[in-house]
Amino acid sequence: MKELAVIQPCCAPGAPRLSVAEREALARRFKALADPARVAIVNRLAGAGEVCVCAFVGELGLSQPTVSHHLRVLREAGLVEAERRGTWAYYRVVPETVEALAATLV
Repeated sequence: MKELAVIQPCCAPGAPRLSVAEREALARRFKALADPARVAIVNRLAGAGEVCVCAFVGELGLSQPTVSHHLRVLREAGLVEAERRGTWAYYRVVPETVEALAATLV
């Protein structure tokens, strides 16, 4: 699901008003990051470039279904993407989405 990319500041003094679609897209992305485990996943991916889903279970101390849930939330928000290789999925950050999200706060 490709969402509208908000690239203008939203929360800085003098920021222009956002459309309903922009507010909803932005809220979905921030909501996806409103969990410490998901922040840890995005942080790990940002630093490593690409990580196998199997690595998150041990690193985060969470069950595989819980890790899969967090990754699904991040995928649906457009913050990460996955590529299947055999039985494993490898995840990476979607740089354009993360950059657009960061740009809304400056």
